[in-house]
Amino acid sequence: MAKHTARLLLVDDDPGLLTLLGMRLTSEGFQVTTAASGPEALRQLDKEKVELVISDLRMDEMDGLTLFSEIQKRFPGLPVIILTAHGSIPEAVAATQSGIFSFLTKPVDRDALYKAIDQALAQSVPVSDDRWREAIVTRSPQMLRLLEQAQMVAQSDVSVLINGQSGTGKEILAQAIHAASPRAGNAFIAINCGALPEQLLESELFGHAKGAFTGAISAREGLFQAAEGGTLFLDEIGDMPQALQVKLLRVLQERKVRPLGSNRDLDINVRILSATHRDLPKAMEKKEFREDLYYRLNVVSLRLPALHERAEDIPLLANHLLRQSAERHKPFVRSFSTDAMKRLIGANWPGNVRQLVNVIEQCVALTSSPVISEALVEQALAGENSALPTFADARNQFELNYLRKLLQMTKGNVTNAARLAGRNRTEFYKLLARHALDAADFKE
Repeated sequence: MAKHTARLLLVDDDPGLLTLLGMRLTSEGFQVTTAASGPEALRQLDKEKVELVISDLRMDEMDGLTLFSEIQKRFPGLPVIILTAHGSIPEAVAATQSGIFSFLTKPVDRDALYKAIDQALAQSVPVSDDRWREAIVTRSPQMLRLLEQAQMVAQSDVSVLINGQSGTGKEILAQAIHAASPRAGNAFIAINCGALPEQLLESELFGHAKGAFTGAISAREGLFQAAEGGTLFLDEIGDMPQALQVKLLRVLQERKVRPLGSNRDLDINVRILSATHRDLPKAMEKKEFREDLYYRLNVVSLRLPALHERAEDIPLLANHLLRQSAERHKPFVRSFSTDAMKRLIGANWPGNVRQLVNVIEQCVALTSSPVISEALVEQALAGENSALPTFADARNQFELNYLRKLLQMTKGNVTNAARLAGRNRTEFYKLLARHALDAADFKE
């Protein structure tokens, strides 16, 4: 987070030092709140949101380590820097292994303090009142713009098509849109349209009457009915069989569903969100996906970036996932070594966030130390990287990189870029829209 927006909480029982450090940080543009004791600091944290706590170690009422322990319980993910005039190697080791971000000795070197603050803010979980998207951990400007759009479209009932590579978190974004919508109090139901054979998928979506097919010994409610008043998320919609595409289109047009084997239509009130990793315009060209259904589903299009496009989120996500995994399996695991984090940031991540989850889980499972080493990360990545991306994902990534390169070379001049690509302007604009690229972003 940029300095001019970061809010810090300073904790010290020495009023003179508290005032002096507060003035120094305020002059740097930070928003500073102060507390003269640990309990007062906890009361301040209950009243206002901060991004970082800087606390003295030795305080009478509650020392810095006890304060940090309470912060961990009440505000997980909030980074803490400890300052002390009584620095020692054992204290520093104990502090950093317990999860404290940094341990600095007084008198504090100005550059060392500012460096520690910048690093802590870069890896802290942003504090936000936006509970609707609490499962999405990010500080990427690209992701934050996407979330602004998602929150806007959540307020209406328009259909949303979420595009993105496998593992980018399309279902999590769909859940966030539901949580931000007026339908949040009702059901959110997800189904993978490519995971079931046609007849079973049809029965799952629309339900069936008793005796509709062999084995249908009783009537069964479909997911459209189960999601009444809420949201139905159709994942991998591009893999839906064509015969079912026709039936889905009818449901969306008439807002009615007819269970398999029934002669009666049922009214439905469901918001539709869908997602795909496929290039649906190309699927339409090949007659593999219905154009009329595409426009019904694609009233608003949101594109989730690949993990390597939001590399600034990797430390944030890695630490968040580490805390979650450690809580479930090994509570003593606290952090990554500096080299391990560098290796995570430098990886390609063809499997996106899903791959990062797997790597962190493997590291936690295999470590016997509170600090994850670079060797463990390397081992986990070697196992994960044996899986190649799908052909469609690889082709989409090539297209995206190619278009970016063209726009960079031509400084956002679409006419010149289209000529270099051997495409007319109309086709080129369609390519840009497909990959959510804006030529204006590349102009000087």
